[in-house]
Amino acid sequence: MAHHGGKTTTRLGRDSIAKRLGVKLFAGQKAQIGSIIIRQRGSRFVEGINVKRGSDDTLFAIAPGVVSFKAKSVPSFTGALRTVRIVNVMPMTSAKPAVAKKALRQAAVSGAPKQPAKSPRTKGAAKVAD
Repeated sequence: MAHHGGKTTTRLGRDSIAKRLGVKLFAGQKAQIGSIIIRQRGSRFVEGINVKRGSDDTLFAIAPGVVSFKAKSVPSFTGALRTVRIVNVMPMTSAKPAVAKKALRQAAVSGAPKQPAKSPRTKGAAKVAD
């Protein structure tokens, strides 16, 4: 009889590599043309303004701007309402006021002053020319 067990192989131990799916650019972040916003399988997120869907369901920007997300209820094929998440890339010109409003709102919540305080003049700045 054998004193030791022979070499055996395991039936487990096989695993696929991670696909690195998910959100790559979050709301408020800047996107360039061709920037990948979301890698997904299926249509968990739906393309909106300035966003297109690739052949593997990846959402990418077709214009520079700021990424924004919006939830909307739409009827499904059965007639029941389904909430879809729409991804938009808003152009920089229209996105700046929204970013400024958000900053003011955060400042008001945190108790910080809305306008930055003026810095005091230094001694050399107030010289009068003779």
